[in-house]
Amino acid sequence: MLTPIQEHVTRRNGTEPPFQNPYWNHKEEGLYVCVISGEALFSSRDKFDSGTGWPSFTRPVQAGVVAEVVDCSHGMERVEVRSIPGASHLGHVFPDGPAPGGLRYCINSAALKFVPVGSLNPMQTQLFCHAKS
Repeated sequence: MLTPIQEHVTRRNGTEPPFQNPYWNHKEEGLYVCVISGEALFSSRDKFDSGTGWPSFTRPVQAGVVAEVVDCSHGMERVEVRSIPGASHLGHVFPDGPAPGGLRYCINSAALKFVPVGSLNPMQTQLFCHAKS
């Protein structure tokens, strides 16, 4: 069961307000998983403070978990990020992130659930350990 904001973001391609979401300034170590499927999407090791008010990551935790799709809504062209396993909207990716990759995956907290390091299953632990440190 999704909350109204989770439904708005993941199923209707919405955006939550900046600085008013649980993970924009979240510092605990662990994995951010898809709120729909539970699949690991991003690691706290790849998270950075972009100053935008949304959680930002330099990359997904592994290849094949997110899709990037051209989004021409709202009178602009952006690249939407979607969860492949959850078939849901996550946010957008921009080419203004830190080196070396230069990408900023700007993701809505409502599309994510956080799993702390101490609660990771063995497969998630392996993904976390292989994320950049």
